[in-house]
Amino acid sequence: MIYFWEIQVFMTRSIQGTDHVWLVMMKAMRALTRYAAAGIEETGLGLSDFGVLELLLNKGPLPVNTIGPIVDLTPGSISIAVDRLVAKGLVSRVESAEDRRVRIVALTPRGKELIVSAFRKHSGQMKRVFSELSPEELRGLEVKLKKVGKRAAALMEES
Repeated sequence: MIYFWEIQVFMTRSIQGTDHVWLVMMKAMRALTRYAAAGIEETGLGLSDFGVLELLLNKGPLPVNTIGPIVDLTPGSISIAVDRLVAKGLVSRVESAEDRRVRIVALTPRGKELIVSAFRKHSGQMKRVFSELSPEELRGLEVKLKKVGKRAAALMEES
């Protein structure tokens, strides 16, 4: 027979430690994502379009099939996103000189102008969000999150 107090003890223990940290991290990410998305949407971009343009700004022209996994879009979704960005005149898509099966995506001048402005605004928002942390705390958080992320990725590959 299981008593009510045993269930309470189990439930209390189960939301301690790693479970609690995960819940706190998820709540923080939801709040951060909502805040960032609201600012990004003011530029006329959605999160996936912003992600693609930001990647191209920082990495330069890339093959379509390279972009998708980096911005966490499926092959079908990245094709639709690139089509949308081409239609808006924000990116160009051309055949690779080395392999005609590969399509290279690059920012147009208009796309670069938009993402530079949008990223500047986004960067300001992130500075406001993280302003409660000292530079040392910010660096420590970054190191710890990378460690957890790499461990989660490794565990995914094992399964």
